[in-house]
Amino acid sequence: MHERERNFVLQQGLEDPGRDAHLRSEALLFQPRVIGPVVLVGIMLQSPAVFFCLAAVLWWCALLPHANPFDALYNLILGSRPGAVHLGPAPSPRRFAQGMAGTFALAIGAMLVREWWIAAYVLEGFFAAAIVALIFGRFCLGSFTYHLLRGQ
Repeated sequence: MHERERNFVLQQGLEDPGRDAHLRSEALLFQPRVIGPVVLVGIMLQSPAVFFCLAAVLWWCALLPHANPFDALYNLILGSRPGAVHLGPAPSPRRFAQGMAGTFALAIGAMLVREWWIAAYVLEGFFAAAIVALIFGRFCLGSFTYHLLRGQ
């Protein structure tokens, strides 16, 4: 488990966490663990509004990493405990992943508004699968794509 967590932290663009791989990994997973249920609600309700709001928040995180509301909430609730990891501004791979997730959410919202149900279902499936892979497998499709595009 430690190696998978270490690789996940490195994939996000952070320095080698050493023995803190588990703590750093758990801190980085706070955002997807909050977003996951929101996506599930959006899928269940087939609500463009949920996906448009999610897109706005995710793009906010990508464009203004110093003002990421998820990181701020984590730092306030969990990051202030003794021995806890404090989250700083996201490095480029993590911001790319947030922007990619925001783009997926925007596209899903648009498909729902246009009533392109099959396209919406397909994108929702990909989005949900990416979140599951992230939370349970410590594999971030967005960060992986970032590194692929950069030839790494």
